[in-house]
Amino acid sequence: MPHPIVRARGDAPELKRLPVAPAVSADGLVEGYASLFGVVDLGRDRVERGAFAGSLARRGARGVRFLFQHDPAEPIGAWLSIAEDSRGLRVAGRLNLAVTRAREVHALLRQGGLDGLSIGFRAVRTAREGAGVRRLVEIDLWEISVVTFPMLPDARVAAVKRGPLHLSPVGRGRPAGPGEGTLRLSSARPLTRSAFASRPLPTGER
Repeated sequence: MPHPIVRARGDAPELKRLPVAPAVSADGLVEGYASLFGVVDLGRDRVERGAFAGSLARRGARGVRFLFQHDPAEPIGAWLSIAEDSRGLRVAGRLNLAVTRAREVHALLRQGGLDGLSIGFRAVRTAREGAGVRRLVEIDLWEISVVTFPMLPDARVAAVKRGPLHLSPVGRGRPAGPGEGTLRLSSARPLTRSAFASRPLPTGER
């Protein structure tokens, strides 16, 4: 018997980190996936397609903050577009290169020292499944951050844009291994992936 969908209680913020390395251009344009659908993360959560629709309709891309490491004191740019596709939450934004931290993030993204994206959100409607999996049916998306340690095996910044991007799929049904990336440059090394998990936000991020 399927488990009922329930409305989450309270305003507890959550994070989901995803390694599908974003593409970064010389002028600070960042593109990639901030979340993937149908993937069970290390926190036993799975984001459902359509989970972001209501939040994006209300808030739009400009209403979602572009932060560094989920720190509200570290805005580094603005999101230009955030939309669901068949795979996940596809995002494009621009780093504000007049901001010191954004210039640092830009340099690290292009070098490969940073390549993770992570969402900060509140769960609105959820459902429980077997094996302790929580389905995230509706999410209130607050912010998307560039992070050091993304945690879902499939969602980072696509790659550093120095050439054409190519798909480099990882075998289904197994976690990504070292050096494997979902999107990569033909002229650059593949970007690694890491796991997708959640942790509570610090007090200042709630």
